Amino acid sequence: MEATKLTFLLPERMRNQVDAWLETLEVLTEIKDPRVLASMGPSGVRGLVLHRGKQGVPTKTRAHHAAHFDWTYPSDNPEMRALYTRAKRRQWDSDTKLAWDTSVDPYDPEKRLLDEYFLDFGALEARGIKLDAKERARLVHSQTAWMLSQFLHGEQGALFAAAQVTEAVQFFDGKLYGATQVMDEARHVEVFHRYVEEKLGKLYQINDNLFVIIDALMTDARWDMKFLGMQIMVEGLALGAFGTLYKQTREPLLKELLRYVIQDEARHVHYGVLALRDHFKQLSDSERREREDWAFEVALLMRNRFLAYEVYEEWFEGRMSRRDWREFVTETPGMKQFRQTMFSRLVPNLREIGLVSQRLIPRYEKVGLLQYMNGLAADRLDGEGMIAELDRAA
Repeated sequence: MEATKLTFLLPERMRNQVDAWLETLEVLTEIKDPRVLASMGPSGVRGLVLHRGKQGVPTKTRAHHAAHFDWTYPSDNPEMRALYTRAKRRQWDSDTKLAWDTSVDPYDPEKRLLDEYFLDFGALEARGIKLDAKERARLVHSQTAWMLSQFLHGEQGALFAAAQVTEAVQFFDGKLYGATQVMDEARHVEVFHRYVEEKLGKLYQINDNLFVIIDALMTDARWDMKFLGMQIMVEGLALGAFGTLYKQTREPLLKELLRYVIQDEARHVHYGVLALRDHFKQLSDSERREREDWAFEVALLMRNRFLAYEVYEEWFEGRMSRRDWREFVTETPGMKQFRQTMFSRLVPNLREIGLVSQRLIPRYEKVGLLQYMNGLAADRLDGEGMIAELDRAA
């Protein structure tokens, strides 16, 4: 607290730098379980301190997992086999399914990228920043491009993680399904990149906190941790985020793109629930506690740290403090809804796979996530049903 007060004596640029250091320290000290800190710490340094995702060169990450071969080719999981069959039937070609000749105008009020109330412009004015109508539209355009850029980066992480999991998973039917997910993720990388580049003309670098999670998953040798991190955490949160944007946007090409992606993602999270639900029952108490704590810490990291500093640096650095931006983006209506929808999809899946024990209930309640505990898990939802639900809500 005293250190925070002393930063107000510094020039603004130095104050923002110190704020970033203190925030990084806060992220790392929030992790209470030493095993979680050991698995996340090195990735935290690479992402939050060294900013490896923002150096303008490819990131090389060393993988440590073991590939699992089974030369008997068993049919060992009927639910996964059914999911594989469904995935084969629902493959789609973005060149023929999406109308890429659609003209996207970020300033067309009839085809808004985001709802006009997504950002609280009154809260900006209260901080001394007044934007005219065109500037507001430009800021919404930037915020949309930032969100879609993070979706794109997350999908690249999902592509590589899906390839690793297909090698490492110990269900043969799971390997067959995993191959369809690799194709799905490649298609998602394709469509998000094409939309960001061709229609919005603006690609943002990966958010440091997202880099930390992806880096930690790619370097972890345990197949079930890759599953937990990507299939349940990242894909589950993405599914909620896609749903928020699907409800908000009035831009027809983006809405149709999200319609197809959401149906794929629903299968991916379903796959994670099927793979982990029984597996976690076989773990020792110590191993299960580690995974419970890891999931909780990552949930907080995603909820509290996905703060669009890349937009701040472009728009408001030098006009408002980093602290003021953090308060603004945390409380602005669209981002609050964004977080709420994400966790309404994530928490029921953590419950379903057995990672919300009585030991964890008080911690989930303290941070406001217990309210989502009774929602439907992914094995009770399908993509078409989710789209129908979103259409009704919209």
